[in-house]
Amino acid sequence: MTERLPPRTALVGGLLLWFAVLGGVSFWTLHALAAWAIDELTCAAGHDNLAGFPLTGAIALAVLVPAAGALAALAVSVLAWRRTRSDLPEGGHRSVGRAHMLAFVGLWLNMLALAMIALGGVAALVLPPCQR
Repeated sequence: MTERLPPRTALVGGLLLWFAVLGGVSFWTLHALAAWAIDELTCAAGHDNLAGFPLTGAIALAVLVPAAGALAALAVSVLAWRRTRSDLPEGGHRSVGRAHMLAFVGLWLNMLALAMIALGGVAALVLPPCQR
């Protein structure tokens, strides 16, 4: 006999699964746009700080905040992958298998996004800002 989830539980679970799959990539996009924009726009204006805040500190925030979000998405994807990995009996829900596959894809996407954020942060923080 199959068991239906309450609508609210299904909605929250579905949203968490989508966060597990697309969260890291979204945070990587946020990092790439924010770090580049902060660096380019501040340097184009001829400044070395952003509203009194050092440029390297602003870039560090544009690295650390998205990295924390990507780590959260990675944690959710690991949790979803572990919760859905049980073997399905014959006639079980195929949606659990699909959720397991999506969580596995999210696991790898989030690790890749976290690596890209870290490497982008290293490049932004090691190279001198406003290099001309």
